[in-house]
Amino acid sequence: MSAKISKNSAEEVIQGFNKLRIEQRQLAQKVAELEQELNEHRMVIETLTGVDPSRKCFRMIGGVLVERTVREVLPALTTNRDQLTQLIDQLKEQVLKKAQDIAAYQEKHQIQIRGPGGQGPPPAGDERPAAARAAGAAGATGGGVLVSQGQS
Repeated sequence: MSAKISKNSAEEVIQGFNKLRIEQRQLAQKVAELEQELNEHRMVIETLTGVDPSRKCFRMIGGVLVERTVREVLPALTTNRDQLTQLIDQLKEQVLKKAQDIAAYQEKHQIQIRGPGGQGPPPAGDERPAAARAAGAAGATGGGVLVSQGQS
């Protein structure tokens, strides 16, 4: 009966670990999306800089294409660019914090990541001592994640 409890506990640990990794991936994807949007803003600002301020231009606002002048659009684009830059910086900090949380969770639960064949070198950036990485695991589960049943 205790083996079943241990197995369930190990599965819960792995689920928690995978949840953290998914959250980190989602944050990183959002950063990439916002960086693309930021690049588009920079290109448009660069293009409109030096253009006659009274020249007509079109801007998409809430799914509606509206006619404006460069004089009206350029300040709004600059404000949006600055806000995007701040948001990207905040999200990058969250990604780094999530990476620290993942490392702490791995250390706490003695989780080892193995290659596709079940063996292999530790992932890049694994700063745990070689003894901790090489410690035998009580059981392997899907996703290349091993949870040691030793100390928690």
